[in-house]
Amino acid sequence: MIRILIADDQPLIRMGLCGMLEARNNFEVVGEATDGEQAHLLSRDLLPDVVLMDLRMPRVDGIEAISRIRRDPRLRLVRVVVLTTFEDQENVVAALTAGAVGFLSKSVGPSELADKISAVAAGGPGLSDDATLALLDNLKTPRPEVLQSGQHIELSALTDREQMIVARAAHGVSNDDIAKELFISPYTVKTHINRAMTKLGARDRSQLVVIAIEAGLGRPR
Repeated sequence: MIRILIADDQPLIRMGLCGMLEARNNFEVVGEATDGEQAHLLSRDLLPDVVLMDLRMPRVDGIEAISRIRRDPRLRLVRVVVLTTFEDQENVVAALTAGAVGFLSKSVGPSELADKISAVAAGGPGLSDDATLALLDNLKTPRPEVLQSGQHIELSALTDREQMIVARAAHGVSNDDIAKELFISPYTVKTHINRAMTKLGARDRSQLVVIAIEAGLGRPR
Protein backbone atom coordinates (compact mmCIF):
# COMPACT_ATOMS: atom_id res chain seq x y z
CA MET A 1 0.00 0.00 0.00
CA ILE A 2 1.41 3.38 -1.05
CA ARG A 3 0.53 6.10 1.47
CA ILE A 4 -0.08 9.52 -0.12
CA LEU A 5 -0.38 13.05 1.25
CA ILE A 6 -2.09 15.62 -0.99
CA ALA A 7 -1.03 19.27 -0.68
CA ASP A 8 -3.25 21.69 -2.60
CA ASP A 9 -5.12 24.83 -1.56
CA GLN A 10 -8.17 24.03 -3.73
CA PRO A 11 -10.73 21.74 -2.01
CA LEU A 12 -12.19 20.46 -5.29
CA ILE A 13 -8.74 19.42 -6.51
CA ARG A 14 -8.06 17.56 -3.27
CA MET A 15 -11.47 15.89 -3.41
CA GLY A 16 -10.97 14.78 -7.00
CA LEU A 17 -7.49 13.42 -6.32
CA CYS A 18 -8.68 11.55 -3.24
CA GLY A 19 -11.45 9.86 -5.19
CA MET A 20 -9.18 9.05 -8.11
CA LEU A 21 -6.39 7.61 -6.00
CA GLU A 22 -8.41 5.70 -3.46
CA ALA A 23 -10.29 3.96 -6.26
CA ARG A 24 -7.07 1.97 -6.72
CA ASN A 25 -6.33 -0.89 -4.37
CA ASN A 26 -2.69 -0.02 -3.75
CA PHE A 27 -3.13 3.68 -2.81
CA GLU A 28 -4.20 5.20 0.50
CA VAL A 29 -4.63 8.96 0.97
CA VAL A 30 -3.50 9.53 4.56
CA GLY A 31 -3.92 13.30 4.72
CA GLU A 32 -4.65 16.62 3.01
CA ALA A 33 -2.73 19.89 3.37
CA THR A 34 -3.95 23.32 2.30
CA ASP A 35 -0.53 25.01 2.14
CA GLY A 36 3.16 24.23 2.20
CA GLU A 37 3.62 24.71 5.93
CA GLN A 38 0.86 22.22 6.68
CA ALA A 39 2.31 19.83 4.09
CA HIS A 40 5.60 19.78 5.99
CA LEU A 41 3.98 19.36 9.41
CA LEU A 42 1.60 16.62 8.23
CA SER A 43 4.50 14.84 6.55
CA ARG A 44 6.23 14.72 9.94
CA ASP A 45 3.10 13.39 11.63
CA LEU A 46 1.94 10.92 8.97
CA LEU A 47 5.20 9.87 7.23
CA PRO A 48 3.62 9.31 3.80
CA ASP A 49 5.48 7.49 1.05
CA VAL A 50 4.63 10.18 -1.52
CA VAL A 51 3.54 13.82 -1.24
CA LEU A 52 1.61 15.26 -4.19
CA MET A 53 2.60 18.92 -3.98
CA ASP A 54 1.00 21.92 -5.66
CA LEU A 55 3.29 24.91 -6.25
CA ARG A 56 1.05 27.96 -5.82
CA MET A 57 -0.30 27.87 -2.26
CA PRO A 58 -0.80 30.54 0.46
CA ARG A 59 1.63 31.20 3.32
CA VAL A 60 4.31 28.71 2.24
CA ASP A 61 4.51 27.73 -1.43
CA GLY A 62 5.34 24.31 -2.83
CA ILE A 63 9.02 25.00 -3.55
CA GLU A 64 9.71 26.06 0.03
CA ALA A 65 7.69 23.10 1.35
CA ILE A 66 9.78 20.70 -0.75
CA SER A 67 12.97 22.26 0.65
CA ARG A 68 11.70 21.91 4.23
CA ILE A 69 10.80 18.26 3.68
CA ARG A 70 14.18 17.50 2.12
CA ARG A 71 16.05 19.21 4.99
CA ASP A 72 14.08 17.33 7.64
CA PRO A 73 16.07 14.22 8.68
CA ARG A 74 12.87 12.47 9.76
CA LEU A 75 11.49 12.71 6.22
CA ARG A 76 14.46 11.32 4.26
CA LEU A 77 12.28 8.51 2.84
CA VAL A 78 9.39 10.80 1.81
CA ARG A 79 9.33 11.43 -1.95
CA VAL A 80 7.70 14.56 -3.38
CA VAL A 81 5.91 14.74 -6.73
CA VAL A 82 4.86 18.19 -7.95
CA LEU A 83 1.36 18.32 -9.43
CA THR A 84 0.68 21.75 -10.88
CA THR A 85 -0.80 23.73 -13.76
CA PHE A 86 2.47 25.70 -14.07
CA GLU A 87 4.70 23.31 -16.04
CA ASP A 88 7.20 25.93 -17.22
CA GLN A 89 10.98 25.72 -17.26
CA GLU A 90 11.57 27.84 -14.17
CA ASN A 91 9.21 25.79 -12.00
CA VAL A 92 10.55 22.45 -13.21
CA VAL A 93 14.15 23.41 -12.44
CA ALA A 94 13.23 25.02 -9.09
CA ALA A 95 11.22 22.00 -7.95
CA LEU A 96 13.89 19.45 -8.87
CA THR A 97 16.63 21.57 -7.33
CA ALA A 98 14.60 21.84 -4.12
CA GLY A 99 14.34 18.06 -3.96
CA ALA A 100 11.23 16.90 -5.84
CA VAL A 101 11.62 13.57 -7.64
CA GLY A 102 8.61 14.01 -9.93
CA PHE A 103 6.88 16.79 -11.84
CA LEU A 104 3.45 16.38 -13.44
CA SER A 105 0.78 18.63 -14.91
CA LYS A 106 -2.72 18.65 -13.44
CA SER A 107 -3.93 17.70 -16.91
CA VAL A 108 -2.33 14.26 -16.47
CA GLY A 109 -4.64 11.28 -16.91
CA PRO A 110 -5.54 8.95 -14.00
CA SER A 111 -3.50 6.03 -15.35
CA GLU A 112 -0.35 8.07 -15.93
CA LEU A 113 -0.68 9.70 -12.51
CA ALA A 114 -0.99 6.29 -10.87
CA ASP A 115 1.96 4.93 -12.85
CA LYS A 116 4.20 7.87 -11.90
CA ILE A 117 3.27 7.63 -8.21
CA SER A 118 4.03 3.91 -8.23
CA ALA A 119 7.35 4.52 -10.00
CA VAL A 120 8.36 7.23 -7.53
CA ALA A 121 7.38 5.11 -4.52
CA ALA A 122 9.58 2.32 -5.92
CA GLY A 123 12.55 4.69 -6.13
CA GLY A 124 12.25 5.72 -9.78
CA PRO A 125 11.71 9.09 -11.49
CA GLY A 126 8.33 10.71 -12.01
CA LEU A 127 8.84 13.38 -14.66
CA SER A 128 6.25 13.94 -17.34
CA ASP A 129 7.43 14.21 -20.95
CA ASP A 130 6.66 17.94 -20.96
CA ALA A 131 8.63 18.50 -17.75
CA THR A 132 11.61 16.63 -19.19
CA LEU A 133 11.49 18.74 -22.36
CA ALA A 134 11.16 21.94 -20.33
CA LEU A 135 14.22 20.98 -18.30
CA LEU A 136 16.25 20.15 -21.39
CA ASP A 137 15.17 23.30 -23.20
CA ASN A 138 16.02 25.48 -20.22
CA LEU A 139 19.55 24.11 -20.12
CA LYS A 140 20.19 23.91 -23.86
CA THR A 141 23.04 26.38 -23.56
CA PRO A 142 24.86 25.56 -20.32
CA ARG A 143 26.50 28.34 -18.36
CA PRO A 144 30.29 28.27 -18.87
CA GLU A 145 30.97 28.20 -15.12
CA VAL A 146 28.63 25.22 -14.67
CA LEU A 147 30.20 23.40 -17.59
CA GLN A 148 33.65 23.93 -16.19
CA SER A 149 32.62 22.67 -12.76
CA GLY A 150 30.49 19.80 -14.04
CA GLN A 151 32.52 18.44 -16.93
CA HIS A 152 36.07 18.93 -15.69
CA ILE A 153 35.66 18.46 -11.95
CA GLU A 154 32.49 16.58 -11.00
CA LEU A 155 31.99 14.39 -14.06
CA SER A 156 35.65 13.46 -14.24
CA ALA A 157 34.91 11.06 -11.39
CA LEU A 158 32.64 9.03 -13.69
CA THR A 159 33.87 6.29 -15.98
CA ASP A 160 33.13 6.55 -19.71
CA ARG A 161 30.39 3.94 -19.37
CA GLU A 162 28.84 5.77 -16.41
CA GLN A 163 28.84 9.05 -18.34
CA MET A 164 27.24 7.31 -21.31
CA ILE A 165 24.46 5.85 -19.17
CA VAL A 166 23.90 9.06 -17.19
CA ALA A 167 23.63 11.01 -20.46
CA ARG A 168 20.90 8.67 -21.68
CA ALA A 169 19.08 8.90 -18.34
CA ALA A 170 19.22 12.71 -18.65
CA HIS A 171 17.44 12.39 -22.01
CA GLY A 172 14.63 10.54 -20.23
CA VAL A 173 15.58 7.07 -21.51
CA SER A 174 14.41 4.27 -19.18
CA ASN A 175 16.75 1.69 -17.68
CA ASP A 176 15.23 -1.04 -19.84
CA ASP A 177 15.76 0.94 -23.05
CA ILE A 178 19.32 1.87 -22.05
CA ALA A 179 20.01 -1.80 -21.40
CA LYS A 180 18.69 -2.79 -24.83
CA GLU A 181 20.73 -0.09 -26.57
CA LEU A 182 23.99 -1.03 -24.82
CA PHE A 183 23.35 -4.80 -24.74
CA ILE A 184 23.59 -5.05 -20.97
CA SER A 185 21.09 -5.97 -18.25
CA PRO A 186 18.76 -3.42 -16.59
CA TYR A 187 20.39 -4.38 -13.28
CA THR A 188 23.79 -3.33 -14.66
CA VAL A 189 22.31 -0.02 -15.81
CA LYS A 190 20.87 0.59 -12.33
CA THR A 191 24.23 -0.26 -10.76
CA HIS A 192 26.03 2.28 -12.96
CA ILE A 193 23.43 4.96 -12.14
CA ASN A 194 23.70 4.27 -8.41
CA ARG A 195 27.49 4.53 -8.59
CA ALA A 196 27.22 7.82 -10.49
CA MET A 197 24.80 9.17 -7.87
CA THR A 198 27.27 8.28 -5.11
CA LYS A 199 30.23 9.86 -6.91
CA LEU A 200 28.36 13.10 -7.69
CA GLY A 201 26.56 13.34 -4.36
CA ALA A 202 23.11 13.18 -5.97
CA ARG A 203 20.37 12.26 -3.51
CA ASP A 204 18.24 10.60 -6.20
CA ARG A 205 17.91 10.05 -9.94
CA SER A 206 16.14 13.37 -10.53
CA GLN A 207 19.01 15.35 -9.01
CA LEU A 208 21.46 13.25 -11.02
CA VAL A 209 19.60 14.29 -14.18
CA VAL A 210 19.85 17.97 -13.19
CA ILE A 211 23.61 17.65 -12.60
CA ALA A 212 24.09 15.85 -15.91
CA ILE A 213 22.10 18.41 -17.88
CA GLU A 214 23.89 21.36 -16.28
CA ALA A 215 27.19 19.70 -17.20
CA GLY A 216 26.11 19.36 -20.81
CA LEU A 217 25.45 15.61 -20.87
CA GLY A 218 21.71 16.00 -21.25
CA ARG A 219 21.53 18.50 -24.07
CA PRO A 220 19.41 17.42 -27.06
CA ARG A 221 21.55 15.53 -29.57
